[in-house]
Amino acid sequence: MVLAAKGQQRAEAFRQLRRTLAVHETAEEEIVHPAARSLPGGDAVVAARLKEENAAKTALVELEKLDIDSNEFTTKFRKLQTDVLAHAESEEKLEFDQLSTRLDPPRLQRMQKAVAFAESVAPTRPHPGVESATTNMLAGPFASMVDRARDALSSKA
Repeated sequence: MVLAAKGQQRAEAFRQLRRTLAVHETAEEEIVHPAARSLPGGDAVVAARLKEENAAKTALVELEKLDIDSNEFTTKFRKLQTDVLAHAESEEKLEFDQLSTRLDPPRLQRMQKAVAFAESVAPTRPHPGVESATTNMLAGPFASMVDRARDALSSKA
């Protein structure tokens, strides 16, 4: 969607993607990753996902500073796109599939509800360096308040 658009439409598509990724990753960091740590080899799996998430947040922050229609934006966005898709595939195989076979359905349902709640109150912008449940719980409410105020004032959610 982002690369298919130009100008203001591309900027809006990027803002929506940025928001979706920021909210989604925060919820994973607060709910999914802590549960995945209990899996065999879970600490290493989560550490790798957190490293990828930090890289994606950093890339999003860098992309925000570029001219949306520039070649540099397009090149960096394509790299982000490739990295995010690889990250999602790793999460699917190494976290989600494992959790769905090892956790009982009631716990999975509670996690699903917790993810939905976490997404509803998560920061709407990327914050590199805030990739753990603890830092999200401590910094998240303030970051969310600031992000949502910035979004409202700029109408660029």
